[in-house]
Amino acid sequence: MLITLIFVAGLWAGLQNTLAGGGSFITLPVLILSGMTPLAANITSTVALFPGQLTSGFAGRRLVSGAGRLPFRGLFAISVLGGACGGLLLLNTPSTVFAHLVPWLVLFATSAFAWGSFFRRQASASAHLGPVGAALAQFAIAIYGGYFGGGIGFLMMAALTMAGLPTRNAAATKNALAGVMNAAAVALFVTSPQLHWQEALALGTGAIVGGLLGSLALQRVNEKLLRIVIVCIGIALTIGLFIKPV
Repeated sequence: MLITLIFVAGLWAGLQNTLAGGGSFITLPVLILSGMTPLAANITSTVALFPGQLTSGFAGRRLVSGAGRLPFRGLFAISVLGGACGGLLLLNTPSTVFAHLVPWLVLFATSAFAWGSFFRRQASASAHLGPVGAALAQFAIAIYGGYFGGGIGFLMMAALTMAGLPTRNAAATKNALAGVMNAAAVALFVTSPQLHWQEALALGTGAIVGGLLGSLALQRVNEKLLRIVIVCIGIALTIGLFIKPV
């Protein structure tokens, strides 16, 4: 029964990630409710959702681009390095410390998601990042992505569009870089005793199926309504974690 629930959570997360992002808002609480520590839940969720990220990045590879004078291979290298740093930081964070950080991380991720969903276009229209600024922004996002990851898609969309990429190219580049930065973290996580393989396989299988369903439903779902629902879930999760820490 529990594995079925985790599979359904993966299905929902894969569907949600394809349509609007924010799938970790679903997987993290479900894994914690299954009895995992927040640290184990974060590691297991990252590994489980990784194949879906690779699929999305590969599907949009023709639109992948560098950011202005910063070539894609530079963004690639920065993402690998930052993701590895974030992963190492997570593995060296005591579970009790991470448990206290989780409410703040979810709050930040919810804020980033809300900002990226409803305010990013207006904010980025008058802003511009040069190659150095884009590199520093991507490195910081990659560290955060390897450590926690919630909201990285919208943080990258903001940085890449501010660096001059058209929205469609920014979205494809963001998907590719999300897989790259998580690849570095996953390479570290697969040997961690905090990784629950049975749950990761159930979650990952559900996420792949959900991602395929999301591709089919992309033209039929009200994306704005879905984003509002995701933000509401994030707010509820944040409040719950602050009231009753895990």
